[in-house]
Amino acid sequence: MSAVAVLDRELSRLEGLWDEGLEDSYRSYLDAVAGRPAEMQPRLALAAALVEVGLNLQGLGGPAAPPSALLMGDLCLARSSRILTDWATKPVQVAFARAVEELSSAAAARVNAPSVRELLVQALAAR
Repeated sequence: MSAVAVLDRELSRLEGLWDEGLEDSYRSYLDAVAGRPAEMQPRLALAAALVEVGLNLQGLGGPAAPPSALLMGDLCLARSSRILTDWATKPVQVAFARAVEELSSAAAARVNAPSVRELLVQALAAR
């Protein structure tokens, strides 16, 4: 299946986000997955992009997001979780969970955390 077909299927119900930054985020993660098997690359890059956009939509560490943004953020995180469950190795899955946990606990404690992208690139490299 082509990368375009994979993305089209995975982005159903999230179409508006593609033009609002999800595409740029996705493209930024493609380099981080270059060493993975070709069929995994678009999926893993999309999973990382969905986590990044989902956390941004939820306003992690900032003021509470409106209900519609929270819902879209939840959808992004759920879709990412499904992709990771289907396509990522266990170490990558665990690394993603730890990255989100680190970001969430830092936000709750109101302390600075590494950037979302930095943590997710590290998670994509987990072996």
